[in-house]
Amino acid sequence: MKMERISSHAVLNSFCRILRATCNSVISVVSTARTHEEEDLFTMSFGLPLNGEGDDKCLSVLNSVEETISRQLRACKSQALSKKKTLEEFESLQDNPELEEGYCRALLCRLRFRKHFHHVVTCMRKPQGRGLDLARKHVTSCLAELSSMLKSQEFLKSQSDITSQKGDESCTTASGCRPIGFDVSLNSRLLSPAPPRAVQILAWSDAIRYFEKLLHDLDIICALSLDPVLENVLHFIAQFQKSVPDLVPRAFLQTLLVQDGKLYGRDLFCDVISRALSLPDIIGDKEFQSNEFVVQLGQLVTNLLKILCTNTAWQRRKLGKSLQDWSTISIQLELALKREFGETRNVLADENMCMRVSKQLLVWSQEHTYWIASRFLILGFELDLYSPSEYCMVYWYMHVVFIKLIEKMQLRILASNENSRRKGKKKKDHSKDSVRDTPFPSSCLLLQCYVLLSEGLSMLLAALRKESKSFQSPSIFNTEQERFMQHFDLLQKAQIPECITYYSFKEAAAQAHMADVMKYNFFKEIQKIIPSLKGSFASEPEKLAELRQIEQVAEHNRIALNIINHVGASDPKLRVSFEFTHHPHFAVAVVKRS
Repeated sequence: MKMERISSHAVLNSFCRILRATCNSVISVVSTARTHEEEDLFTMSFGLPLNGEGDDKCLSVLNSVEETISRQLRACKSQALSKKKTLEEFESLQDNPELEEGYCRALLCRLRFRKHFHHVVTCMRKPQGRGLDLARKHVTSCLAELSSMLKSQEFLKSQSDITSQKGDESCTTASGCRPIGFDVSLNSRLLSPAPPRAVQILAWSDAIRYFEKLLHDLDIICALSLDPVLENVLHFIAQFQKSVPDLVPRAFLQTLLVQDGKLYGRDLFCDVISRALSLPDIIGDKEFQSNEFVVQLGQLVTNLLKILCTNTAWQRRKLGKSLQDWSTISIQLELALKREFGETRNVLADENMCMRVSKQLLVWSQEHTYWIASRFLILGFELDLYSPSEYCMVYWYMHVVFIKLIEKMQLRILASNENSRRKGKKKKDHSKDSVRDTPFPSSCLLLQCYVLLSEGLSMLLAALRKESKSFQSPSIFNTEQERFMQHFDLLQKAQIPECITYYSFKEAAAQAHMADVMKYNFFKEIQKIIPSLKGSFASEPEKLAELRQIEQVAEHNRIALNIINHVGASDPKLRVSFEFTHHPHFAVAVVKRS
């Protein structure tokens, strides 16, 4: 806060300057991405001079100090070997020459860590992802310096006369000593919107773990291939969010994805959409770019990417609210298509480009509407929003949404294949068999596994509710229909899917019988699909891990189903519970006898 007071202390001054410059850069990124709003964090400095004069030269000052201490360390080593006094030309860090080497090492790794971390932040802020490769090298260096800092802890503790009564877990320094020149409550009364309070500082060991996790997350972002295919981008974000990253890496990811209204600051979102439609001929087409629906969809995709970079709670809430916009534009597209071209839905050989683009835009927007709906439902499990008595309705709704998602995905793939055939040989006869025999990608089969899991679990739960009167928890506060609306109100308002109501669920649940669950054996069907998918995803370890989880859920539920059927669901001694031991979103039935 008063950097001028330590201007004569080169080591401390250089460390504080680069720390201040790094803080300023990180706060700038977080402010741009607005991820701080999720947890009501303030990015205002309230009088703390973060944008200090001369901080732009902090690296050159630090490099000079680092070189001095490096030479001092080399002199210490040569002194130890030759047993001669060679330290006279250097200013010692402390009084005991025998400890000089240890202190030099401890200081160097801290200075170098701050230098490399500043480089990571600076490189990742470069436009269009130009600094990502260099940032990864600095991430590796940061992790190496963190390791050196851990090794220095034993030396620093050995030189400390203080023994902490609270234990090592609560110490905020490596040595266990109280930090000098730092007070956690110093800035508390400057925080005008908040009551005065001291900042909670992480323990030193927790701080090391925090930075290790932070650097690992930043490294994953730096390894992103900057692929302009939207499907791959959405998959990357969803996979990245599984590790529950901090708001800082999420801010860096968002500012990388959306720059100047473009994907990675390079690709217009209208071109991203045209690639998704498998219509490269219209990339750069001014008429397509200025189309009212394309402009609106581009804005929706931009917002979707930003929403997916928020924390889980914010993400689910904003996804639910955005469904209305996606549903509205799909309805508008459908009405415009009918108005311009009539009721024809099939892909015709002689249809014009405008009609083809309109149809594919409609299917594409509907597909992404159902993808958002499926993610909205899945995130409810991560936030622990559903009680066991509500699993039946949740899995039923998921099953309906997944079916619609597969349907729209297959329509898009058929249209893409049709476009590919048009670019190849111009055939007079586009036979229906060729369309029927179109091979669908593995992503459709994976979705089919989700459909079978959701349907199997919803029918199993419905049968248990009906035959054993379990998983029914009537509440004096609300009815089942009210809980249905509480969970799915945003989906219902957006009519996702159409004509699906609470009474649709009640009718489906009333028709469920344990004999039907055994007859269709959804879990066994999944086990038939898995082997072919393993071959398709052989080069994708994340999807292979997902397949293993699905396989375990299917196997355990198949066994549980056989036991329930053998004993009898109405047996009063039978106790069935559901646990998320193998997959975060799909439960496993656990059967016990009291």
